[in-house]
Formats: sequence, C-alpha cells, structure tokens
Amino acid sequence: MNKLLKYSLLVFALCFAFVAQSENFEKHNFSVGAKGGLSLSKVNFQSSVPQTLVGGMVLGASVRYIDEKHFGLIGEINLEQRGWKEDFKPLEGYNFKRQFTYIQIPLLTHIYFGSDKARFFINAGPEIGIMIGDKTSSNFDYAHAADIEDLQNSYRKLEQFTLPVNRKFDYGISAGLGMEINIAPRHALNLEGRFYYGLNDVFRNHKSDPFQGSSSMSIMVTLGYNIRIK
Repeated sequence: MNKLLKYSLLVFALCFAFVAQSENFEKHNFSVGAKGGLSLSKVNFQSSVPQTLVGGMVLGASVRYIDEKHFGLIGEINLEQRGWKEDFKPLEGYNFKRQFTYIQIPLLTHIYFGSDKARFFINAGPEIGIMIGDKTSSNFDYAHAADIEDLQNSYRKLEQFTLPVNRKFDYGISAGLGMEINIAPRHALNLEGRFYYGLNDVFRNHKSDPFQGSSSMSIMVTLGYNIRIK
C-alpha cells in the first residue's frame, strides 16, 4: 500500500512538473457535463474470497476548468454501484451477489493532448465516497449458509455473506484514459475508462475479525457529454 501511494505521488509530481513548463493557454475554458456507463468491481478481501467482477451502473455530473495549455481540473459527483459476486466453482447452482451504492466525489487532474476537434486525455486524483445502499441477492439461504452441506464441505469462508458494513465512508485513488471529440461549437462527447483503488476497508479489520482487509476496486467505462459555458 505504501508503495502504491509513493508511486501515485511521483506520477502526480511529474505531471505537475510537465505542466509548469507549458505556456499559458490563450483562453480559459469552463464546461459542465453529464455521463453514464458501466462499473465492474470486486472487494479485495484478506483472507481471499473466490469471486468474479460484478457489473453495476455509473451516473454522474462534472465541472471542468482548463487554465493552462494541456492542463485542467475536474470535479465530479457520481452514483456508482460496487461490490462482488462469489465464485462457487467447483460447486454448481449457487449464486450470491452483494452490491453497494456509493455517492463518489473525485477531484482530478486533467491532462490532454491533441487538436481542437479531437484530443486524448489522462485524469488522475483522489476520490472520496459515501455508501448509501447495501443490497444482497442470492438463490440460497445465505443467512444460514453454514447449515448447507455443500458449503460446509467446500472449506470456504462464509462470514462475508452477512457481515455488517463497518465503514460507509470510502477514499482512494482514481486514474483514467479517454478521448474527447467536439461534435459542435462548445459541445463534445468523451469516452473514458477509469480505474479506482480504495484505501479504506468496508468491514471491520481487527485481528479477531474474519478479514484483515476488504477494500474496493472498480473499473468504470463511461460515455459523457460536455458543454462549454465559458
């Protein structure tokens, strides 16, 4: 974790150093936008829980301010579904999915390259989130999973099915790559793929608890629409 933070800070420092060398942009640029898309996520449990990525939705709004050539800042407020889906292999016929709904607020450095009509960009920065929903879907009685013979004999952890959420506040690091195309004066479409790595645990992580870690990880793919208002 410490290495991840050090590498992230180094990347941000290099980005700012590059921007500091660029000439001033001729015009300030302020825009607002909206986006929607798909989130694929899992929870990094320690000890490990067999799982696959679970799909969810992403909806959001943004403001973007560009003050320098190649450089700007983005603030967003998004609704994202994260969670995990259990992998029961080699057992068959069991399904379990637990999904959390977050309001997330990223503050991102925006670095872009290209022409006035099309450009590529990198977004990176910190993010905070607040959990507002916790939903479980299953085709078996997960509250009494220990009484199911197949699951008893599978030697897998079962506590995660019913663990109460201990931390509804989340924080982490986001980084994304994308492309923006101007479709009309002051109007643009953008496509972005973004990775989020959470630094806070969802469940209790004391030595006496079933898991020593339970941080979120998600991949988001979104299509956005921006309107320049200045």
